[in-house]
Amino acid sequence: MNDDIIKGKWTQFKGEAKKQWGKLTDDDLDVINGEKEKFIGKLQERYGHSKEAAEEEYNTWSKRHYENDANNTLL
Repeated sequence: MNDDIIKGKWTQFKGEAKKQWGKLTDDDLDVINGEKEKFIGKLQERYGHSKEAAEEEYNTWSKRHYENDANNTLL
């Protein structure tokens, strides 16, 4: 997944992130601002995940949203 797409469309994606991870605050989402490493760090902080587990969650989530966005673009 191209992480630049998440960063570039963060305004669209942050609502989806909030649905997935309810413990992330609006301030957390503003700090993350679509940046992968900040996102992973906040998942570790709020959920107590290891870095590897947080990366896996992020990768699964971002891949799903990237594919959904690509499919909508193609329609």
